[in-house]
Formats: sequence, structure tokens, C-alpha cells
Amino acid sequence: MKSALHYLLLAVALLASSQAGAQSAAVIEGVQMPAWVERSEGGVGPRRVPVSAGMALKAGDTLSTGPGSRLLVKLSEGSLVKLGENASLQLEALEPADSVFKAALGVLQGAFRFTTAAIAKNRRRDISISVATVTAGIRDTDLWGKSAPDKQIVCLIEGKVEVGAPGEAAVEMDQPRQFYQREKGIAAPVGIVEETQLAEWAKETEIEAGKGAARRGGKWNVDLLSADSQNVALGVYEQVRAAGYAAEIFPVLSGEKRLYVVRIRNLPSKKEAQALAAQLRGKHGVAGPKVSS
Repeated sequence: MKSALHYLLLAVALLASSQAGAQSAAVIEGVQMPAWVERSEGGVGPRRVPVSAGMALKAGDTLSTGPGSRLLVKLSEGSLVKLGENASLQLEALEPADSVFKAALGVLQGAFRFTTAAIAKNRRRDISISVATVTAGIRDTDLWGKSAPDKQIVCLIEGKVEVGAPGEAAVEMDQPRQFYQREKGIAAPVGIVEETQLAEWAKETEIEAGKGAARRGGKWNVDLLSADSQNVALGVYEQVRAAGYAAEIFPVLSGEKRLYVVRIRNLPSKKEAQALAAQLRGKHGVAGPKVSS
């Protein structure tokens, strides 16, 4: 196994990444774990690691969520991208220029929502979102969509969007609750979805309160393990991270004794930290997690 110093340096690097997130083209604002990011760096990869709140993202990254998971990504021009459970999103291009923010996002599977924050509506942007074979051009828009086997949906919540697929004429939607649906390669006429159905769809991409979600800047922690054995701590650390939870490991001194603490940071409240602790108790080598601030 690698030395504890290696993992301490890794924890410091993760913290630096979180702090750098404010200047990056995209950053993880919130994560309801388990979730992962897959990326290639330095000619090595792709490498799959857990998503952490505050993590800076870059073009080429692929985000994926597990059962019950949600992700909230903030683009540097102010828009928000939400991802539901068992979903996958590729950041195909991110160009945060001063004049026009350009991006291309690919929804490989699952539900997503793209929202332009009110404060960012005057910012110029050129963003496209592909949902399998369906492509939507974004300006000042709030929309929801989903990619499932043989079926794609794009629903306009607010604004205007142009949607189309290869070999067919693009259609423009400019009325709230209009939706485009393509099933088994055939596009249906644009329709209007009921408010109750849209509300159900929207729930699929919202981070759920009380489910142990981490948020950027959260001050609460869950200490999964505190052990005097480096190997024991590393074993739990590796199990938890493989399961999609952004654990870190810290060598600490307790009196004259060296301990190794495995911790998940950035929980926004004691309630959320307790929920995450309960979720992990008895799993992945975690026996008695403790909450701290």
C-alpha cells in the first residue's frame, strides 16, 4: 500500500482543487453520493474517481451518478446543470471566454436539467446539449430532458430552444411545458406536458433534503474511521472511494499517538452529516462514523 504521506498530499491537492473551482469553467456545487468523474490527465487514463463538492471540472470529463444520486454543476457564466440518478454526462467542450461562453454537453443516459440563473441571463452564451441523437441549442433557457434506451425527451420550462436530430428539420419551442420526444428513432409532434408530470420529472434531478448531500463550502464532516493502523485506514478509504464517496485521509496526532482519519467533508448541516453517516454505517468497512464541524 502507498504511504500515508501520499494520501495526505492527495487530500491537500483535493482542497486546492476545491479552492480553484471558483475560477474554473465548471465546478461541482453539490453532490448526493455516490457519483464519479472519469478523466484523462498527463497522457494517463481515463481514471475514475469520486466526485467531491467544490471539485473543478474541465472539458473531457465524464460525470456519472449511481442509484439515488444527484449532481449539481455550476458553469462559470452562472448556469446550473443538474443530473439525476444512474445518469452520465460528458463535458465535451468548455470555453469560458469573456465575450461568449461556449460549451457542448452530452447526456449519455439519465435525466438532466439546465437552468440559466436570473443573474446570468444577460451573459452571452453558445451552449448545445445532446441527448443521445437529439441536440438542443441553448441561450437563456430552463429545460429538462432525459435519455433512455430508444427514447429521448426534451421539455422546455422557460425561454426558447431549438431541438432536432440528424436527418430531420429542427423545431423551435418557445412556450412553457412544450416537449419534444423521439422514440425508436422517430420524432413525435411537439406537445404540452401537464404541470403535474413536469413536477414529477423535475424531482428526478433535484438534490433531496436529508439524504446526506455535500455542498461546496459545507462546514460539517463525517469521520468514517479513526485508526492507529495505516493499513486499516487505507483499506476503508479505498473501499469508500471505490463505492463513489469522496473520502479523504489525514494523519493526525492525538497526544503522542499518530492516528489516521478517513473523512468526508463539505456537509452543509449537522442533519445532512448525520444522514450520510447513517447511510454508510455498516458498509464499506465503516463501523461507527462520527459527525463533527
